[in-house]
Amino acid sequence: MRKIVTGGAGFIGSNYLKRMVLEDKDTEHIVVDALTYAGRISNIEPLMALKNMKFVHGDIADKLLATSLIKSGDTVINFAAESHVDRSIDSGYEFILTNVVGTQVLLDASLKAGGVKFVQISTDEVYGSIEEGSWDEEYPLRPNSPYSASKAAADLLCLSYFRTFDLDVRITRCSNNYGPNQYPEKLVPFFIKRLLAGQTVPLYGTGVNVREWIHVDDHIRGINLVEMNGDPGEIYNLGSGEHFTNIDIAHQLINNLALPEDRIVFVEDRKGHDLRYSLNITKAKSKLGFEPKIKFQSGLMETIEWYKRNPQALNT
Repeated sequence: MRKIVTGGAGFIGSNYLKRMVLEDKDTEHIVVDALTYAGRISNIEPLMALKNMKFVHGDIADKLLATSLIKSGDTVINFAAESHVDRSIDSGYEFILTNVVGTQVLLDASLKAGGVKFVQISTDEVYGSIEEGSWDEEYPLRPNSPYSASKAAADLLCLSYFRTFDLDVRITRCSNNYGPNQYPEKLVPFFIKRLLAGQTVPLYGTGVNVREWIHVDDHIRGINLVEMNGDPGEIYNLGSGEHFTNIDIAHQLINNLALPEDRIVFVEDRKGHDLRYSLNITKAKSKLGFEPKIKFQSGLMETIEWYKRNPQALNT
């Protein structure tokens, strides 16, 4: 069996590989990554010597590469994405190229190969913002940033290939991830980096924007359940049920590091800043047995301690 893992040198993709390459030794894992700023070869370097993993440096929007890599009967796990909202506000071009065009190229190559299972890794941000309650998988897509719009477009492309061509496509939509070795543009490692350096942490607006947080290990378990037992053409929300405002996260980090509260500063709000995200994961629980195991407080403390032991991971 062969598995194509795109974006495998990124945070979530590399965590997936660290588990699956070791557990599933009978499967050949072909890892494709363009190694842009957040995709780092060091994330998967310990796996490079293993016989069931091969690394290919390349762009998923490269038609010839995609066609040459994806063979009949393969599984494709598409982690590859530009994923930082702030960067998408500065320039949306790279997001469309990777998240939309790249996904379409992979879908076409999968269709031509035949017999391919395609797992699309998406985000809760495609739903937009919800004042109360939680989104289920039938909720309308109302993305508010160029990033989330590009991911919504990719999701719709995937579903169109299922409905038009009967391609085995499965989509996961996950809440905010955190954990060791995440690229320090994301909120948790970014705040840890600044606090450990004796700096302040900037909070957009009043800091009341709410996010649902899931440890990357729980996310990976959910992806594996969808990959193995999900139904073609279906979407599965993967969340934790643990919600915190951004100012809550700042306070928790400050308290865990025994620092003064004056480390928080408020800055001008981000354009189009979504107020609240919340996923209903009843479907993944009832159909797949998905159950998040890592509580945020313990997972956050583990993450802080990891960065304290590995400060070089913050030097980017």
